[in-house]
Amino acid sequence: MLKILTLITIFALTAFAAGDAEFEAVQRDLNIPAIIMFLIFIAGTLGITYWAASKTKSASDFYTAGGGITGFQNGLAIAGDYMSAAAFLGVSGLIYLKGYDGVIYAVSFLVGWPVILFFMAEKLRNLGKFTFADIAAYRLGQKEIRTLAAFGSIAVVILYLIAQMVGAGKLIQVLFGMEYEYAVFMVGALMIVYVTFGGMLATTWVQIIKACLLLSGVSFMAIMVLYHFDFSFESLAVQAVENHSAGESILAPGGFISDPISAISLGMALMLGTAGLPHVLMRFFTVGNAKEARKSVVYATGFVGYFWIIITIVGFGAIAFLNSADGAQYFVDGKLFGGNNMASIHLSHMLGGNAFLGFISAVAFATILAVVSGLTLAGASAISHDIYANVINPNATDEKVVKISKITVIIVGIVGVTLGIAFEQQNIAYMVGLAFGIAASANFPILFLSIYWRGLTTRGAFIGGFIGLITAVTLVIIGPIVWVSILGNEEALFPYKHPALFSVTLAFVSIWFFSKTDNSQRGKDEKEMFRAQNVRANTGIGSAGAVDH
Repeated sequence: MLKILTLITIFALTAFAAGDAEFEAVQRDLNIPAIIMFLIFIAGTLGITYWAASKTKSASDFYTAGGGITGFQNGLAIAGDYMSAAAFLGVSGLIYLKGYDGVIYAVSFLVGWPVILFFMAEKLRNLGKFTFADIAAYRLGQKEIRTLAAFGSIAVVILYLIAQMVGAGKLIQVLFGMEYEYAVFMVGALMIVYVTFGGMLATTWVQIIKACLLLSGVSFMAIMVLYHFDFSFESLAVQAVENHSAGESILAPGGFISDPISAISLGMALMLGTAGLPHVLMRFFTVGNAKEARKSVVYATGFVGYFWIIITIVGFGAIAFLNSADGAQYFVDGKLFGGNNMASIHLSHMLGGNAFLGFISAVAFATILAVVSGLTLAGASAISHDIYANVINPNATDEKVVKISKITVIIVGIVGVTLGIAFEQQNIAYMVGLAFGIAASANFPILFLSIYWRGLTTRGAFIGGFIGLITAVTLVIIGPIVWVSILGNEEALFPYKHPALFSVTLAFVSIWFFSKTDNSQRGKDEKEMFRAQNVRANTGIGSAGAVDH
């Protein structure tokens, strides 16, 4: 079955590329080297999926690769999850558009990693099994907490998925000249194949390979940019100021976020949301013990930190190169072909010609496919493991749970494709910011307090968590982007683009209030169970891999 799907996918790619060559010719000659590299990558990753499918026998294999991933491998895979289309295409495009504020946006992503390293990683591995809901439900009500966690996970996964779909669609549109809708549909189909057949093992190895390729490719881009300026970032910045329509203001704050409330809100979302992303948290269950979990975060932080440094150089390089006489070929009617999200892709063509464009495009597509696979797996596990296996049918067999997962993968894929088409014109870095806001409002408060606060009860977690989730989603919908840009209304009901300051605060206060006022016997019992949970969280006694502590 997988071999047939592989052949169909490659045939479809070739057909689309050939069929739309006339459309592409209007923009640029059909890039044969790029298309060849692109197809080689897809064939290679489908081969990995075929291999992983033969190794995936149980629910543990499907969700966590059997816990057999090392700390270094998992660190690369986590970095791969984090270095998404929003990171590579969206942030470089944001720096190209706004300058300094795009850099601050990138740095904000990194700030969340110390929170995970010092407060979360070890305890996640010691308490959990497949999903972060395992930790939150350790001493609280299974039905209520897992339902809440599943809703929070799905909301984050869908928003994050939209960003990846938009990035993929624009990338393939530039590369092949394919219609945007067809491009998004193709990504959805490949994503479903990867996750359905290969599970976490295939997803992990695609992430590792993609992380290595991405770091190598972007490093080369940064070196080439600096080479043209005698390795002087100051000279690069001077040229960027001269070439950008905003002039020196691109080196000052306020180009992207102009008011303090939005700045604080976005910062909270990116910092706390990192520790609430279901597809990242899932990765701590793929290692054998807490020591490897800590190693994972250390390696991931190093890789991601280095990545943001070189993305800053690439973003300013895009300003210097694309906004020049030689860069005019990449503009159509005064606008960058494919939008600002494609700035780094066009820059790669200027720096290394068709061959390097092919490599970077294939890497960018690898980035997107790997991330959407991880996201889809997280969404599927929320439905199958948290809802079906623990709420609806606690006696379900592994085979049944995995089957439900695979059905969910198809549904999530269809939803992702549909919304990816609807949100075509949005900056993908911004879309990920919204996903982080919901993760910070719905997932992080429950997870953090369940680990560290003895007074947390099911009542407080359930009511407060849903208040945080509903508030975040509602404020996103009635905010400027969805209410005005997507739905076409004249004025937003909520004036700020980022809701985290309000929704996170409300979530924490609500959880505290409803827990403190819970005088039921159940609530008292849950508070008493905290001590046993705390011992296991800190020592690993009773968890898988405890002998390694």
